[in-house]
Amino acid sequence: MNDCEGKLICIHGECGDDPDIGSDKCGGAPSPPPPQPACRANGTKDCGDGSYETYTCSPPVTSETRATLTVNSFEDGGDGGGPSECDGVYHSDDDKVVALSTGWYEGGSRCGKMIRITQNGKSVEAMVVDECDSMQGCDQEHAGLPPCKNNIVDGSPAVWDALGLAQDEGEVPVTWTMA
Repeated sequence: MNDCEGKLICIHGECGDDPDIGSDKCGGAPSPPPPQPACRANGTKDCGDGSYETYTCSPPVTSETRATLTVNSFEDGGDGGGPSECDGVYHSDDDKVVALSTGWYEGGSRCGKMIRITQNGKSVEAMVVDECDSMQGCDQEHAGLPPCKNNIVDGSPAVWDALGLAQDEGEVPVTWTMA
């Protein structure tokens, strides 16, 4: 029996009239949500030395989200620019802290939360204190750096040290998840 009371179909547990989507039965387990669209560049930023893609999104977070680890000093005068966006303060290079690309930063909803970063079997937990801006850059606020790619975990020297990585490598593939 159809619980839709004259409606043709059920979409994610809701009754509707479009026979081209959904199913013809309401009730039971709802349909799975539609797949997330791919994260694509939504523009470019000209920084004088070239154009860089800009993003408002990042790849979906999973139990092993693939990312690129970059190194950043969150200290006053460091290469991170101004104080951390989450708390408005600078952090010592001895603190295990990170900035996440704009999409992963989620408007600050991850501020103060811990993530686990893994590389070659070693893991470290670090606190999210800043955004690695994937929309803006090339200005004083961003220490003259171009916009971040959409898959960046920008880690303090302490994060790199805990993973046994040489900071002069610049970029290293890692996975991360919420701790």
